Amino acid sequence: MENVLISLNPATEEVLGTFPLHTGRQIEQALEKASKTFSSWRSERFSVRSDCMKRAADYLRRNKQQLASLVTAEMGKPIVEAEAEIEKCAWNCDYYAENAERLLSSELRPSNASESYIQYTPLGPILAVMPWNYPFWQVFRFAAPALMAGNVAVLKHASNVPQCALQIEKVFREAGFPEGCFSSLLVSASKVAALIRHPAIAAVTLTGSETAGS
Repeated sequence: MENVLISLNPATEEVLGTFPLHTGRQIEQALEKASKTFSSWRSERFSVRSDCMKRAADYLRRNKQQLASLVTAEMGKPIVEAEAEIEKCAWNCDYYAENAERLLSSELRPSNASESYIQYTPLGPILAVMPWNYPFWQVFRFAAPALMAGNVAVLKHASNVPQCALQIEKVFREAGFPEGCFSSLLVSASKVAALIRHPAIAAVTLTGSETAGS
């Protein structure tokens, strides 16, 4: 089927759902929203970011069974492994909620100048091109530190896990992150090059095969 992503149970070949690809207009709107949100999120207090991230961890733990079942149904991972993946994501959120401010604090450096230091500043909207084999973990290991650093995230997930992509967006929304802090785009691999070139995208993180990287 053209212009849709199909969620397919790999064990039974049952169609779990079909999801329309985002149109060019929807993509532009999402990127515009991400840029607008970044303008305020970049200067948000660490305490506010941390509270949101802790709520994301709490949401993951409270809904671990449901989320793990989705992972198992959509990409075939054994349920015990899927549950462990969700728990690992929650741990990751907690870690950066508790440590990001310390990790990102300015570092004084000796020099001939009156004052020299290293300062870590947010970049902007970060495009993440992610694989299907760890559909939650691969995203959260990027998103938690990126959001805590004041960036916003735009996800292009593997085409066979659209439900996971949308559910991850819901996790951050339910945790209280501002709209546009984390967006999942349902697009084909052929659209990735244009996304990378888009002026709204400040940086790219990619994990995947040669198909994803080409």
